[in-house]
Amino acid sequence: MSAFTSTIEIDRPPAEVFAVATDPRRFGEWQRDVVGVRMLEGGVFTTTRRLGGTLTQQVVRHEPPRTWAVRGIAGPVRAHATIGIEPLDDGRRSKVTFTLEFEGHGVGVPLIPLIRRQSAKLAPNSYRALKRLIEAD
Repeated sequence: MSAFTSTIEIDRPPAEVFAVATDPRRFGEWQRDVVGVRMLEGGVFTTTRRLGGTLTQQVVRHEPPRTWAVRGIAGPVRAHATIGIEPLDDGRRSKVTFTLEFEGHGVGVPLIPLIRRQSAKLAPNSYRALKRLIEAD
């Protein structure tokens, strides 16, 4: 499957954007479908969502304030996500690129087209909510 990519500009420096966008404990503030997050050891966390159940992911790249990436490591549906942040206007603003990709295992395989369609609808709303959240600080 191909990845789903979105870009948004946020009127805050990359370090401020990175701090909020890559903190799983804050996902519920800008992702409406997140109902719970549990931090585990070794960069692993679980996210419980209204749609999609509980996802277990591991941080595989953490390069503040530029890049953050996670890979799904368990379950029938595994979400892989990357956040890339580029400075704009001498670092006063940020261009944020989100990439989402889903991998199905076993019973999750036939769910992937539905999950991709739902993500294509919901993700842009989440990114706009992130922009509002960060710019309001």
